[in-house]
Amino acid sequence: MKLPTDNTHSSPDVVIIDYNLNNLFSVKHACQHVGINARISADKNDIAKADALILPGVGAFGNAMQNLEKLDLIAPIIDSIQAQKPFLGICLGLQLLFEESDEFGHYKGLGVIPGQVQRFPGQTDTQQSLKVPFIGWNEVHTTSGKNWNNTPMMNTQDGEYMYFVHSNFVKPTAPEDILCVTKYKDFEYCSGIVKNNIFAVQFHPEKSAQKGLEIYQNWGKSIQVQVS
Repeated sequence: MKLPTDNTHSSPDVVIIDYNLNNLFSVKHACQHVGINARISADKNDIAKADALILPGVGAFGNAMQNLEKLDLIAPIIDSIQAQKPFLGICLGLQLLFEESDEFGHYKGLGVIPGQVQRFPGQTDTQQSLKVPFIGWNEVHTTSGKNWNNTPMMNTQDGEYMYFVHSNFVKPTAPEDILCVTKYKDFEYCSGIVKNNIFAVQFHPEKSAQKGLEIYQNWGKSIQVQVS
């Protein structure tokens, strides 16, 4: 994912996908704050034609997939990702990228990232209790041998605090897809991925103060390169 040195290109068409399980307006406000021209839509044609997509979300995995199917949005989302259009997933929007989830049953996801979505265990290996959902601030860390250069987290320090609200976590099949990790007590899990045109995080950048807004800003700059 390359970032530009200037911002002279025309504004790309960015669509925030509305499937009735979204924190839409906080995401749109964050985009506006950093100069991303984003609009909210549940129209499959808007999504298919967009230069870049944002998939936010809160709630249950199964309900989200059912809503996407009812709105006929699954195919245009997958087609856009396969066409290498910039894609940002947030919280549930990260989880939906995966193949399947065991949240309240067994559900198939979009399947563009190999791996599963799993619920936090009741206890860690050292018998520490994990209450769910986890709500609050927690640290994000780089993984061994990786850095955040040339990603939207390029200005984020290792150990930076971000805001989380979730009961489930993603478990990518390929370690190289993992961008950052977080520990809930001593249980470590993937809290962000990057793969080709996809950047997605478990935390909410729009609720994570200035450092979170910088992630949006850097993603917006990366769009200028990818769609120019």
